[in-house]
Formats: sequence, C-alpha cells, structure tokens
Amino acid sequence: MSDLRQEIVALLEGGSAHAGLEKGLQGVPSALLGKRAAGSAHTLWQLAEHIRIAQWDILEFSRDPAHVSPAWPDGYWPQTPAPPSASAWARCRKSIREDLAAMVALVRDPARDLLAPLPHAPDKCLLREALLVADHNAYHLGQFIGLRQRLGAWRG
Repeated sequence: MSDLRQEIVALLEGGSAHAGLEKGLQGVPSALLGKRAAGSAHTLWQLAEHIRIAQWDILEFSRDPAHVSPAWPDGYWPQTPAPPSASAWARCRKSIREDLAAMVALVRDPARDLLAPLPHAPDKCLLREALLVADHNAYHLGQFIGLRQRLGAWRG
C-alpha cells in the first residue's frame, strides 16, 4: 500500500491526534443518549446517528453511481432525541464501524485511482470523498466527546 493510502487510512481510523470513533462511541450510558447539555444543539444519539447517515451517504456515493442521497438537512438527522431502542443504538454503532471499514477498503484497493474523477461526478474523486468522511467524522466526534464531557460521561 502506498504511503498516501496509508496516511488516508490512518486519518480515517483516527487515534493519532484525537480519539477514534470506536473509542468515542463506546461506554456511553444509555440513559444519557437522549440528553442535551445546556447550550447543546443535539443529543449524543442525534450526533452519532448523523455521523452514521452522512458516512453511509458518502460511502455509497463513492461506490454506487445510482446512489441517491437523503434530502438535506432532514434526511441526515434523526427526528427523535433518543434512540427508539437499545438495538437501534447498537445498529448505529455497528453501521458506523462497518461503513468506515468499507471506506478504508476502497482507499486500500490498489485498483482504485484515488485522484480519478468519479464516473457520475467528474468534479469529485475518491480521495476527496475519503477526506470528507475523515473531516466530517472528526468534527462531529469532537462535538460528541465534548457533550459526553458536559454530561459527565467521558474519561479520555
């Protein structure tokens, strides 16, 4: 794997300059998932589910020319402050892990030219989409961990 691909994978997986997604999402008390701290626009559930939806959308856009993105902004945010069930939270975390692994696999695939225009979006390339996932995840993970701190549920 090229040095560039390795650096992108490291950025996607996190853990160098900040906690990775898995660490940030684990150990959250279920009673806090639907809580908002003073001054917070979202709950932990809303932030995690937004990460999941956006990451899935970027992944599918990157690999499926027929993919249709959700409507902005409503399709990217859950409507409820808390997950509808414990299994919904588990599915959210599992999907985040699996879709991140799928994006990493795309980046690692030597048959994919990171800089080639996407056939259905000639102004975009896989490198851009991978960096978008990394940037978006890091931004919202920072919000997520900050909210966990304000709710007393983070020991980084």
